[in-house]
Amino acid sequence: MNYKLLIQYDGTDFHGWQIQKNKRTVQGELQKVLSLLEGKKVHVCGSGRTDAGVHAEGQVANVKLAKPFTPEKLQKAINANLEKDLRILKVEEVSDSFHARFSAKSKTYVYRIINASVISPFWFRYALHETRPLDLSRMAEAAKVFVGKHDWSAFSSSESTAKSKMRKIIEAKIEVHWDRRAMSEIIEILITGDGFLRYMVRSIVGTILEVGRGEKEIDQIKEALLTGNRKLAGQTAPAHGLTLLKVSYE
Repeated sequence: MNYKLLIQYDGTDFHGWQIQKNKRTVQGELQKVLSLLEGKKVHVCGSGRTDAGVHAEGQVANVKLAKPFTPEKLQKAINANLEKDLRILKVEEVSDSFHARFSAKSKTYVYRIINASVISPFWFRYALHETRPLDLSRMAEAAKVFVGKHDWSAFSSSESTAKSKMRKIIEAKIEVHWDRRAMSEIIEILITGDGFLRYMVRSIVGTILEVGRGEKEIDQIKEALLTGNRKLAGQTAPAHGLTLLKVSYE
């Protein structure tokens, strides 16, 4: 049976999604538990890899098991064996053809920023603290430049092993809302695309922040997309402000 898992995790204490020897990863923890339940080694397929320190509110994975479980029993069994910073919110039985990564149509990430003199202790693990003034209208204008199909060589890691750097950004926007617990506004940069390269979202966010601080011009973004010149892009934003919000399927 093929099971689809809806997953949330606080990425602070994980070395990312992908399994690594002698390091705690999300995929590694899930495979350890599911292999215990199955009685033999299993492979968990994720919708994509999140880097060390990146969080997820809507990560998706699938796993094929020979032992019969109802979705409810499987969810309870997995959660009973996981640490509290990793949870399965939902389990569904799906067709054998479903693959968390290859069946996905788009992913949405959110990058959260507290633009205030003080950041609440309830947010410092999940949002970037930016004390300098930010021009939100310029940031919104900059975000629009990224929409479309581009070569993302300037906005991804040089270590990326992807055969093609072409990806399509479906939507990039800025939202601001008041948060009672933070006692300040939270700026959210939401980016939806058909796929992402390593560090791509964080490079986009870092560039938008530099525009917001008046350190970079929007024309430089356009030139970076056209030329692939990494020097024209902004600094990569810290991982802890980034969250995988949702993965969309047909």
